[in-house]
Amino acid sequence: MKASYILTTIFFSLLPISELRGAIPYAYFNGIPLLTAYAIAVGANALVAPLVFFFLDTFHLLFYRWGIYRNIFDRTVSRARRKMEPKIARFGYLGVMFFVAVPLPITGAYTGTLGAWILGLNRKKTILAAVGGVIISGLIISLVLLAGKGSWSLFIKTVH
Repeated sequence: MKASYILTTIFFSLLPISELRGAIPYAYFNGIPLLTAYAIAVGANALVAPLVFFFLDTFHLLFYRWGIYRNIFDRTVSRARRKMEPKIARFGYLGVMFFVAVPLPITGAYTGTLGAWILGLNRKKTILAAVGGVIISGLIISLVLLAGKGSWSLFIKTVH
């Protein structure tokens, strides 16, 4: 295992665009065993919720004074509120967990934590729900990778 692949996996796990959807496949297809790729990516992505709360408590207050940041943030908040509010109203913290668990664009630890912050949810419970969602999302992505790799055996015969 190359250290650069591990660092890139961690980097992808922390990016809002890729999160686990990009990190686990990247690691796996670069020769990192799936269980190791899962552990590295999930471990890094589990840090997102506390990092988002830290950002919102510190830098956000400074950046919000800038018009361009305020416009982007307000649009992002509006989108997150629309997506999260019905799930939270119906399922509470399980809604946060399931929202984070779905490995699709615009879902994940960043949006789930931001949505919980917008709705004024308890931080510790939100972090636990987000970490639970990250674990589930990592499992889903890993299972899809395994199914994809295993399904090749239907089409390609290996000779030993």
